[in-house]
Amino acid sequence: MRLLTVCLVMLALTVTLGCHGKKIRPLEEREQVEVEKQPKVPKAEREAEEKVPPIKPLEPVEQEQIILQSIHFDFDKYNLTDQAIATLTRNAEILLRHPDVRIVIEGHCDERGTDEYNLALGEKRAMAARDFLVRFGIEKSRISIVSYGEERPIDPSHNEEAWARNRRAEFVIR
Repeated sequence: MRLLTVCLVMLALTVTLGCHGKKIRPLEEREQVEVEKQPKVPKAEREAEEKVPPIKPLEPVEQEQIILQSIHFDFDKYNLTDQAIATLTRNAEILLRHPDVRIVIEGHCDERGTDEYNLALGEKRAMAARDFLVRFGIEKSRISIVSYGEERPIDPSHNEEAWARNRRAEFVIR
């Protein structure tokens, strides 16, 4: 208790002696001094500043047309080919520039195989594309998937060329 009293007395003496001789000016005077220290702007410059027209908002720039390319798969496969990876990379770069865009990835198959098998394979193809985009940095919440199996062929022909075109994943902006 005695130590606390000694500390308080020392503090009071320090404050009293430290402020001795300093004149405290009213706040109004201090503000005036600060204003007086600012450099004066010549009248010609003040008038020139007043004549500057207000800044106009920028004209809206025509937005980039968003076109996402389809990818294709080998027969009975859902792994990504080198060509599919290159296409998905371009699609991902576009999606990164447009963070508000949401997409649906549609998985498709050729007509060979049962309906159930092709629906499952189409889903695996859509998931493979989605997983690549997510690893690239696209938020998973922006991507939905659906499988159409063999229901929506691009080419209704019954040959290897048509089947190759129908084994795909398409990217639809929603």
